[in-house]
Amino acid sequence: MAKTITMETAAKAQVNKNAFLPRFLRDFALNKYLYLMMVPVLAYYAIFHYAPMYGAIIAFKDYSPMKGIMGSDWVGLENFKSFFSTYYFWRILKNTVIISLYSLCFEFPAPIILAILINEVRSKVFKRWAQSITYMPYFISLVVICGMIKDFTNSGGVINTLLTYLGGDGKALLQKPELFRPIYILSEIWQKIGWESIIYIAALMSIDQEQYEAARMDGASRWKQIWYITLPGIVPTITIMFILRVGNLLNVGWEKIILLYNPSIYDTADVISSFVYRKGLLEFGWSYSSAVGLFNSVINLILLITANRISRKVNENSLW
Repeated sequence: MAKTITMETAAKAQVNKNAFLPRFLRDFALNKYLYLMMVPVLAYYAIFHYAPMYGAIIAFKDYSPMKGIMGSDWVGLENFKSFFSTYYFWRILKNTVIISLYSLCFEFPAPIILAILINEVRSKVFKRWAQSITYMPYFISLVVICGMIKDFTNSGGVINTLLTYLGGDGKALLQKPELFRPIYILSEIWQKIGWESIIYIAALMSIDQEQYEAARMDGASRWKQIWYITLPGIVPTITIMFILRVGNLLNVGWEKIILLYNPSIYDTADVISSFVYRKGLLEFGWSYSSAVGLFNSVINLILLITANRISRKVNENSLW
């Protein structure tokens, strides 16, 4: 008790001593170690996220490595006009939006459902096994995952062999433009559902268990307990994750798409990020690809701000 009083007295004395300092400096004096712990994180974002933004200026230039960023000729909005007027603009924009909406409709709810199902399991042993099995695909290399998908869906693969037995045509599934999107979304769900459910399971752990006991005493079924207690308890978490997902709506996983697609399915598989990869790294169109990437980032920022504002007005949950 005496030690607690001494600590409180020392803290008050420190505040009085620094009363003339601005509010931030007073807070820093009291929590300097916490602020020091933030330094590595701030340094990471400053070096790897904010400093490279300087290079975005090449979107407005005819960039040449020999001349450098500042020495390259200024072309203004020519790269953007070229992108908006090309045939590929509407194709890749449509593909990006469709795949993103599919992901939002099917992939986003999957970990929520899994977390609720795991939470309802009474056997702790089965719960641990279910969590471990669903987590495992996330830790497999993406290159290996894509290799497995190609092997399973080629003309002699397990999936295609089964479909052929049921009356399919035997053609490799990744050679069919109409099947790329379902294959991509299903593989994303399989790979990420367990890992993304962790945050929802953690949110479920914070729900007061007395609410469930009171509901059972009132005769509420397990479905009603889920609907009236579980879901409202994790709505803030769902809202935050949804806002973040909307803010990355156009950032479709280009790595997996590049590893899976081929020219025969560009009509449905080519997205903004894969188009930037081809134009920037394979065809050396640095300025053009930077313009496309900057357009993508601006649209994502607008979506993030819009989703955050709507969420704040609807249910008072938001990022800021």
